[in-house]
Amino acid sequence: QVQLVESGGGLVQAGGSLRLSCAASGRILSFNAMGWYRQAPGKQRELVATIITGGSTNYGESVKGRFTISRDNAKNTVYLQMSSLKPEDTAVYYCNVNSVPFHWGPGQYWGQGTQVTVSS
Repeated sequence: QVQLVESGGGLVQAGGSLRLSCAASGRILSFNAMGWYRQAPGKQRELVATIITGGSTNYGESVKGRFTISRDNAKNTVYLQMSSLKPEDTAVYYCNVNSVPFHWGPGQYWGQGTQVTVSS
């Protein structure tokens, strides 16, 4: 069983930065994708970014060039550095782990979510 605990959300002005963290407990291997998804009110959950060992990453189109995902395998932690934030980045951000090796899609493990609000 994997449990995910997110932290780092909050309120920030447009153009600002935030860093999200997600610590995973349980058996996480470096070839399991860890990542972030987000859901804004009235919208479907969408990909933000995912990462597999070796630095292989996948970003949603709307965040490319502004967000950076990284992971510390020794700590079973994934990070999301968000810069140049826009009001449209406002959403609940969810951490996710996929237990299927080298599978990029969302897995069955989700965090509780952390709110990110960007004011204009």
